[in-house]
Amino acid sequence: MAETARRRPSRHLDDQRIARAIEEAQAASTGRIVVAVAPHFWGDVRRAAERAFRHHRMHETADRNGVYIFVVPSRRTFVVLGDAAIHQRVGQSYWDTLRDATAERIKSNDLTDGIVHAIEDVGRQLAAHFPRRQSES
Repeated sequence: MAETARRRPSRHLDDQRIARAIEEAQAASTGRIVVAVAPHFWGDVRRAAERAFRHHRMHETADRNGVYIFVVPSRRTFVVLGDAAIHQRVGQSYWDTLRDATAERIKSNDLTDGIVHAIEDVGRQLAAHFPRRQSES
């Protein structure tokens, strides 16, 4: 099931496109992806993302392969957090590369494209390392 956690609606996002990307990414793996958008946010973005990661119980997936994407459009910043097992499989260099590629898309004022790119990329990694088995469909 696709999950998009939203605090307030944003005119600049294609929520349906994001939800479809999450559904497709999750269909191929046992991973769980949550995208949260906080259009107006003050404070430490990473700390807020870490709290939300725990709040959404991303660390309690059976395979420890939850991925949480926290986006603050007004500050043009985001955080991607992967749980222990997916992090162990892909390593820090993967997260750094994903961050850079997503940031480029967001900087070009295409926030939806940046988020969808991150979801699709994470989905490929989840499918490669944690494929869904036929009995789990």
